[in-house]
This record gives sequence, C-alpha cells and structure tokens, in this order.
Amino acid sequence: MKPKTPQAMEQIIAQVRETMPFDLPLSELCDGVCQGCSKKLLEYLDMELENWEYRLQQGEVPSLADISKLVKRSKKIYSVLQKNQLL
Repeated sequence: MKPKTPQAMEQIIAQVRETMPFDLPLSELCDGVCQGCSKKLLEYLDMELENWEYRLQQGEVPSLADISKLVKRSKKIYSVLQKNQLL
C-alpha cells in the first residue's frame, strides 16, 4: 500500500536530512572545488524542509507535484555537493 502524500513528504524530508551534510562546518563547505555555493544551497534546502515540516504540522496536504518538486531540488543540490566533493 502506498503512503498518503503527507506521510510520503515526511519520509522524503527525513531521507534528505539523513543524506545531506547540514552539520558540516563552514571551513569544510567552502574549501576546495566549488561548482556552486554549497553553503547557500544547503541553507536554501534546509529552509525548504523547515517550511514543509511546518506546513505538514498545520495540516496541509502536499500534492504529488509538491513532492516531486522537493525531490527534484534535493537531487540537484545533491549533485552539486557531489561535484564539490562534499559527499
């Protein structure tokens, strides 16, 4: 049985939080190769996740398009972090 969209969004948020190096020190984020500002990208993604966490707590039901957009953004940021050798 497939999860409903709020549960799916919560699972995606948890997976992104586990995967991305949000706790990496600034000295490591801004050291070496830079194909995009890792610090700003992680800050942006963290704000997006916090926004969705808040909206879910308020009872908002995300659409499949909302879930797809978050997954797409997360994958793009993940790709940049890989290019910057942070993963």
